[in-house]
Amino acid sequence: MIGNKLTYKIIGCAMKVHNKMGPGFQEVIYQRCLAIELERAGLSFAREKEQVVYYDGIQVGIRRADFVVENQIVVELKAVVKLEDVHLAQAKNYTVAYNFPLGLLINFGGKSLEHKLLFNPRQEQDSQK
Repeated sequence: MIGNKLTYKIIGCAMKVHNKMGPGFQEVIYQRCLAIELERAGLSFAREKEQVVYYDGIQVGIRRADFVVENQIVVELKAVVKLEDVHLAQAKNYTVAYNFPLGLLINFGGKSLEHKLLFNPRQEQDSQK
C-alpha cells in the first residue's frame, strides 16, 4: 500500500489530530497524538527512526525522521505558522536519505492542516533513464 491509499490514511489521521487539538502546541505533542491515530488506523510505524547519511560511501551524519510509516514513506511534522522552503527541502532530503519514493510533510501550526506530498528526486531520475 504505497502512494494514494497510504498517504490518504496518514493525512486522515493528521486531520483527526488537528481537528481535536487545533494549532498552538509544540511539535512533540502532535507527534504523540499522530502516533495514537496511526495505531488506531492499523498502520505500522517507527518514530524518530535513525538513518545514516553517506557522501561518496563515507558516513557523514545521521538523520531522524519523525515517522516512517509502513516502511514505505517518511513523514515529517512541523508546528509552524507557515511552511517555508527550508521545511520542504528537509523533508525531501529525508526521502533521499531513507531511499523511499515518497515523503509527506505535515504542518499542524496553521488554522488549517497543511500537507505536502514530496517525491524522491533520485528515484524520479532513475525512472526516467
